[in-house]
Amino acid sequence: MAIASPTASKGTPKGASARAPKPQRKNYGRVAGLIAPALIVLAVIIGYPIIRAIFLSFQGNRHLNPQTGLFEEGGFAGLENYLYWINNRCVSGTGQISTCPPGVIATDFWPAVKITLFFTVVTVLLETILGMLMALIMNGEYRGRGLVRAAVLIPWAIPTAVTAKLWQFMFAPDGIVNSLLGAQIAWTTDPFYARLAVIIADVWKTAPFMALLILAGLQMIPKDVYDAARVDGANRIQTFFRITLPLVRPALMVAVLFRTLDALRMYDLPVIMISSSSNSPTATISQLVVEDMRQGNFNSASALSTLIFLLIFVVAFILIRFLGADVSGRKAAK
Repeated sequence: MAIASPTASKGTPKGASARAPKPQRKNYGRVAGLIAPALIVLAVIIGYPIIRAIFLSFQGNRHLNPQTGLFEEGGFAGLENYLYWINNRCVSGTGQISTCPPGVIATDFWPAVKITLFFTVVTVLLETILGMLMALIMNGEYRGRGLVRAAVLIPWAIPTAVTAKLWQFMFAPDGIVNSLLGAQIAWTTDPFYARLAVIIADVWKTAPFMALLILAGLQMIPKDVYDAARVDGANRIQTFFRITLPLVRPALMVAVLFRTLDALRMYDLPVIMISSSSNSPTATISQLVVEDMRQGNFNSASALSTLIFLLIFVVAFILIRFLGADVSGRKAAK
């Protein structure tokens, strides 16, 4: 009995090689040429100011020469500008080192650090909670949903300076807030109420930004997952903590990352609403940088700017490395 020889499978061309086709070589040179101009512009715009600030931070401030009566450049100062802020250490014109006396801006450094971290933790926490609630409301299916989304985003679209002035009028001694409360609260002078006023204004303005980013994550969750949970008998609380929260976590962590980095640089709200003084109860680190520059101390201000940059870098690293903030989108693509 004759045995038929095996034949090539259907759809395989005669004489085709069994090996997989080689992938096409990418034109890396052309791609690099297309993105090179943008990278060069970014390197100049972003890289140069950072390098320049770090260089100036190791130079001494201009000082008055008692012999000539003229201002002179400080020259290389090593870590003196950093010790000026961190250790509250001042160097006189004769080179004598001592603790900075009251009234020197360096004495306000650690209080400003505490206020900045306090504002960051409280505002980001409140904005995350409110942003999640607003995102859940905007993600629902009901008539007039588009109007609700537009209304929610209005506070975020208002310029920060306008927001600060708006709340400053509301928190005035004869403003609408005291009228509604029936009290005479010194919102702009009392330390506790001044900080509370800044927190309220910041949360009102920025919570919609958190809601917008979280809403983008909610809309990526398939509806089939909720249908399956409903069939399995899960209630709304179980659905939120077992399905919604884990699946929206990447977008939520990115929103927390962006908002945290922005809160660490807070400047305009406390300056416009309360005071621009470095010893104000709401003074942040960024206020000290501007105040030091106004006094002509550009090099020590550069050192403080470098410290802020390092603080933001460390916080961003922690959020990305340990809390799983997916800023590249690789986890979502898997």
